[in-house]
Amino acid sequence: MSGKNVTLRLLDKADREILKLPRPVKGAIYDFQHKFKTNPDSAGLRLKQLQGHDKLYSARVNDEYRALLLRLADDDWLIVSVKHRKDVYAHLDRLTYSVNRVTGGIEYVDLQVVRQEVLSPAAPRPAAPAEPARPAEPAAPEPLFAQWSEQQLTDLGVAPALIPVVAALTTEDQLLGLVEYAPQLTGEVLLALYDGKSYNDVLEQVTAPVAAPEPVDPEDFRAAVERPATIVTTTDDALREALEGEDFGRWKVFLHPTQAKLVARDYSGPARVGGGPGTGKTIVALHRVKHLVAQLPPGRNKPVLLTTYNKNLAADLRSRLLALGGEALLARVEISHVDQLALRTVREAEPGNRKRIIDEAQAVREWRSLLDELGEDGWDAEFLNDEWTQVILGQAVTSRTDYFRARRAGRGRTITRAERAEVWQLAERFTQRLDRLGAQTWDQVAERAAQLEAERARRIQAIDRRREEAGGLDNIHVADGSGGWLRYRYRHIVVDEAQDLRPAHWKMLRAMAAPDRNDLFLVGDTHQRIYKNQVTLGSLGINIRGRSSKLSLSYRTTRQILRSALNVLGEEKYDDLDGSTETLAGYRSVLSGAVPDLHRLDDWHQEREAIAALIASWGQVPHEQIAIAVPTNQMASEIAYTLAQHGIRALEIGPDGPLGDSGVHIGTMFRFKGLEYQRMIIAGVTDGLVPRASVRQRRSTDPARYRTEMQRARSLLFVAATRARDSLDVFWHGEPSPFLKELIKVRPPIAA
Repeated sequence: MSGKNVTLRLLDKADREILKLPRPVKGAIYDFQHKFKTNPDSAGLRLKQLQGHDKLYSARVNDEYRALLLRLADDDWLIVSVKHRKDVYAHLDRLTYSVNRVTGGIEYVDLQVVRQEVLSPAAPRPAAPAEPARPAEPAAPEPLFAQWSEQQLTDLGVAPALIPVVAALTTEDQLLGLVEYAPQLTGEVLLALYDGKSYNDVLEQVTAPVAAPEPVDPEDFRAAVERPATIVTTTDDALREALEGEDFGRWKVFLHPTQAKLVARDYSGPARVGGGPGTGKTIVALHRVKHLVAQLPPGRNKPVLLTTYNKNLAADLRSRLLALGGEALLARVEISHVDQLALRTVREAEPGNRKRIIDEAQAVREWRSLLDELGEDGWDAEFLNDEWTQVILGQAVTSRTDYFRARRAGRGRTITRAERAEVWQLAERFTQRLDRLGAQTWDQVAERAAQLEAERARRIQAIDRRREEAGGLDNIHVADGSGGWLRYRYRHIVVDEAQDLRPAHWKMLRAMAAPDRNDLFLVGDTHQRIYKNQVTLGSLGINIRGRSSKLSLSYRTTRQILRSALNVLGEEKYDDLDGSTETLAGYRSVLSGAVPDLHRLDDWHQEREAIAALIASWGQVPHEQIAIAVPTNQMASEIAYTLAQHGIRALEIGPDGPLGDSGVHIGTMFRFKGLEYQRMIIAGVTDGLVPRASVRQRRSTDPARYRTEMQRARSLLFVAATRARDSLDVFWHGEPSPFLKELIKVRPPIAA
């Protein structure tokens, strides 16, 4: 056998087994895989077929450990396990491997390990002294999955070899133990059924998304290893990444089958991927960038844009993309947050435009100042700012006549023609005021960038039409005035956190890439929208109909925290960025942990003291893995002060992330988007703070705006709750937020 073209792969879950081995063994595995790919028949490897198995072999890793490998083809091998040699050769019938008839993926199970770790009874107790006769023993507990037949479980994708084990499960602990060792789909199906989902829901939400599109040949292991359902890695570097033990190291290598399909799919136009927190949307976006770059012809330009809504997240995307593909990948990708991109576009076209940028809060203050100076008390500054940004700027309205005709869908309060005339006059005065101050808002920058890019796209299209009319010949007289040829800025655009971009951002991005296959790829979740930017992509020239997909398996948050977070959302309806409704149906987790704790205190001071005591009780948990989210900046400062009094260092999270290296992270709920922590505390979840009292006051005066702001407040709390990996603690003083109503019903607060 020639070792020159040997392929050696590592099966998902085998890496988790290897991580538990002694460090010297892991080092030996690196050496082993290199030697094996060079020459599997080397005498030192002692490669041999296991008795009773046609595809399963063992090979020497070191004196004590052996790798178990499936031979898929002559020079194609798959590591399915690494075991101590004493655990390899006895009872070989316990080792099962097959091609799943639903997914078409390879599955490997060691039934002896499963039975020992999952079903073995506890050690017997010492015999008790003789006692009088007792009542009859209670009946044996009902098996967890008694109501589903063997055929139903198999049709859902449960590994056939595990059906007898599944039939014997009677406790949640046993189920969670099985999930640890079972193939991925088996675990997902069983947890979904255990959590109360119907057979049809599990079939639709869990099984169907990973089912093979073509009939499966259960004997064809070579075809099976190429399907997304067989989660493997092959290269030396990827193997090392998988065995590093760090979460993102695994993400760089192993993708869930649904994620892998979305990364590699060829789309006929713009596409969108949704999904709840922790489902790996950002990871899919990063792998999608890598996939798109791999299809590019050689070059030194950057035809792929990766963008998101703020500077902090853009910096995180850059570091992750560097980790995923190195400098060679970064060399072909432009990474920029969308406001920075818009500003650069405007300054490139208008080099004299050096106005300072003011944020939304500053803009509202300027509106208030304008209204005070004019003696106007009939208008609300926030309403006027929203009307200006969402209707006048958002629809590129340039005249009073156009404003009279502008659509105001979703704006809530109806205004008369006379009121529109007043608003238009106030908007003109406001823009003049900003000009005098030498200031501009991010909304103005985004809208101007959208206009410039749309004009650029029109010129490109005109050149293309003339080229077609001239039989494909270029005309130097229609070239760009700079002397270069006009072309679209990017071939592919990938957008992370798409739900928080403004309409003007979308118009700009649409104009920056030619309408073509795989032009725009968007990931986001409208349940996590934390700004007011509600858009319908189709109306902005971005048609995603028929090209929307959803991820539903959370890799961050436990099932217990997930249930609590979903309670926070209540019965609210969320849009899908294209005029229809978004749901979190099928959103689930295979992780398990403690139920979130709720804490009611009498006042804010007691709340802060209780939080300091709780953090102190956590002992060895690294403080940078603990976070506290609060409703206001002032509360963040106050809780940092209290922690300092107790000798606990705190770092406030600013617009650019945590202001330091080590300490408990503290910030408003807005600051935690895209972050995750081992332990999460949400404090001050009090009625009047979450949501703000001013929001509740709009219930009768502006019902549409009230609904929008209530939904946004729910989303903020939902985002904060789903930053947690292991534990979630929610604190309030006085009356709890109405968003906690359902949660308190099922989980009463801990006594102070």
